Amino acid sequence: MTAPHVVPGVHLLIGVDAGSANLRAADHLIHDLLDHLGLAPGTIACTHLIRTDERRSTAVSFALPDAATAEAVWERIAGGESADVGAVLRERSYGADQAVRTAALAAAEHAHRRGGRAVVYPGVEHLTGTVTVADLLALTAIDRVTVVGAPAADGQGPDPATPVLTRDHVRPEWRDGRLTLALVPAADRALAPFEVPNPTPCCADHA
Repeated sequence: MTAPHVVPGVHLLIGVDAGSANLRAADHLIHDLLDHLGLAPGTIACTHLIRTDERRSTAVSFALPDAATAEAVWERIAGGESADVGAVLRERSYGADQAVRTAALAAAEHAHRRGGRAVVYPGVEHLTGTVTVADLLALTAIDRVTVVGAPAADGQGPDPATPVLTRDHVRPEWRDGRLTLALVPAADRALAPFEVPNPTPCCADHA
């Protein structure tokens, strides 16, 4: 089968649609692969809400740092027995046509950095407890922070010294080519991620 969408210049990006019904299930899929394969620190793994006339799913994508890692992930996915899984890597595809198409859409969003909610990314291990805005930007792959309902003055974000209550659940998104974290005001002039951990409390299951 020929992949329905190949992004020029993207060689190490895998899109997967395993029929995940929600963010929790997609987060689990990412962490299951992380646990079994020991993905390299440079990996960025995202979830994508894909809606087509044929299929509604929360697909995932993996931007992988080297060819060996990409092949290991591909072999695990393509070696599975689920009939509902679709995946794409370069010109290769695996699975049912509908699932392959949504997997390709997820890979394309990530490749062009126009969509995708990052679950695994460089530096995410530092985002526990309370950190400052400055540390969040310096220690992770997050490029930009915004405060919901508070437009930045002169293009500047919040004060770098502002504390961020991570709640051990920080999910930035690709926006206009930049990994962006939306924050909201919290107690004592602190900030917190817009997405609360309650809908997708999966990370503790993989501790």
